[in-house]
Amino acid sequence: MKVSRRKAIEKALIATTGATLFSDLPKSAQSSERKALKHTYLLKREIPVSKKYDVVVAGGGPAGVAAAVCSSRLGAKVLLIESTGCLGGMGTSGLVTAFDPMANGEELLVGGFMKEVLLDMYKRGFLGPQEKPEVFTKAYHHWTPFNAEGYKLLLDEKVVEADVEVRFFTKVIDAEANSKNGSIEGVIINNVEGYEFILSKTFIDCTGDAVLAGLCGATCREAGRDTSNIMPATLCSYFVNIDFKNSIKVGTEHPILLKAIEDGHFTHTDRHLPGLSQVGNTIGYLNGGHVYNLNSLRCESLTKGMMLGRKVAKEHLSFFKNYVPGFENVEHATTASVMGVRESRRILGEYELNFDDYISKREFPDQIGIFNKSVDIHAYDDSLKEFSRFKKEYNETGRLKQGEYFGIPYSILVPKGWKNLWVAGRCNSSDVRVHGSIRVQPAASMMGQAAGTAAVQSIKTGQPANDLNTETLISTLRTEGAQLPQKELSKEMTRV
Repeated sequence: MKVSRRKAIEKALIATTGATLFSDLPKSAQSSERKALKHTYLLKREIPVSKKYDVVVAGGGPAGVAAAVCSSRLGAKVLLIESTGCLGGMGTSGLVTAFDPMANGEELLVGGFMKEVLLDMYKRGFLGPQEKPEVFTKAYHHWTPFNAEGYKLLLDEKVVEADVEVRFFTKVIDAEANSKNGSIEGVIINNVEGYEFILSKTFIDCTGDAVLAGLCGATCREAGRDTSNIMPATLCSYFVNIDFKNSIKVGTEHPILLKAIEDGHFTHTDRHLPGLSQVGNTIGYLNGGHVYNLNSLRCESLTKGMMLGRKVAKEHLSFFKNYVPGFENVEHATTASVMGVRESRRILGEYELNFDDYISKREFPDQIGIFNKSVDIHAYDDSLKEFSRFKKEYNETGRLKQGEYFGIPYSILVPKGWKNLWVAGRCNSSDVRVHGSIRVQPAASMMGQAAGTAAVQSIKTGQPANDLNTETLISTLRTEGAQLPQKELSKEMTRV
C-alpha cells in the first residue's frame, strides 16, 4: 500500500473512530499515550446470570477434578471451570506425567479418589509399561510414570459418570465477594460465548495460582514478594523413538550430564536433571531444564519463560541424541502447552502447615491426608552453592525415613476468615519448605477430595468453611476410602 493511501485511510479512521497507529505518533505523543495506559478504565457490561450451583470449582487439575467429582457424588450440583481443553492440569497440559511418591516403603499413603484413579490407570494400561502394583503402592520415594492421553480420557469419564458440568476454555476473571464477612456470591467467567455471572453456594479454588482467592481479596503470600526467590519452573517434553532396552538412565550429576555441561552444551550449568521417564514403549517424558526467576503471576515473565523453555528443550534433545546411548534416533514430539510452575501464590489459611510439623511427623485430628515426600525446593539458580543446598535438603535434612509420614490438616484449605471458599492443591496454606513436599499431584488430589466433601457438608449443615465440624468431615472421608489413621478426632479444626 502506498504511504499516501495509508495516510488517507488512517485519517478517515481517526475522524470516525479516534483510532490511530501508535507507531506513527510523534515521540512526545507516544510518551503521553504510554502514561495514559497507566490510568484505569471502568468496564460496564450487562451480562447473563447463569443457573445456580451448589459447588463451583475453578481449575481442572488433580485437585479440581477430585473436588468436583467427590462433591457431585455426594449429591451436589457442580460446575467445573477449566482454562484449557482437557482435565489433569500439570499431569496433562503440563506433561508432568509421573505421580510423585505415594507410598513410604511400607504402605500406600494416598487413598480415596487418588487411589481410585491410580488403580484404574493401571488396569487400563495408562501407567508406564514397567510399573507394577507391588512397586507403586509400596516403594519408598518412587515416581509412577503415566501416559498423558490415557489420563485425559480417564478423567473425562470420571466427571461424566459423576454428572459434573464441565466448561473447557473458560476462565474465572472476577468475583462478587465480601472480604469483610468472608463470603462469595458468584464469579464472572469468560469464554468464547462472552461473559457470564455464575451463582453458587460454595466455591473451591484449584487454580494453583490462587486466582479466585486473590480476586476475592483473601490474604495471600506471593513468591518473590515475601520470599527472596521463586522456585524455578520447567517446561516439560515428550520424546519418541527411544531404545529403552539399550539406553542409560542419565539424571542429576551423572558423568555424561557433567561432561555436556563442561562442553558448554546448555544455556545453564544446571546439574539437576530430574530425568527422563518411560511412559510408553518408545516414549519418554522429560522433566529437565530449569527456567529461573520465572514469575507465573506476571504475563511478560511467563511469556519469555515459555520461549526459553522451548529452547532449553531443544538443547536436551541434542544432549540425549549426541551424548546418551539408546537415544540415537530420538525425536522431540512436543513441549507442554503450559509451564510447569512449582511456586507462585498461596493463601494464608486458618492454619499454615510448617516445616516443624513436617519434620516432627505431626499428626492432626483434622488431617485429610498423609504424605511422605521429601522437601523438594529446586535450586533457585544454577550456582554450585544453590545446587549443594538443594541436594542436602532433598536427601538429608528435609527427608522423612521409610515407614514415616506427616499429616495434612483441613485448616490449610480454608483462607483465613472465609465461610464458603476453599482452596486445594498448590495454593494451600503452607510455608515454603513444606510446600515443597505437598505441591504435587497426589497431595493435591487428596486436598481436592477434602475440599469438595467439606463444601457439601457446609451446604447440608450450614457450617461455614472456617468453623466446620471436622470430626464429621474425617468420618465421611474415611467412608469414601481416604487413608486417615489418626486415632483422635476433633470437631474443631487445627489453628495452632
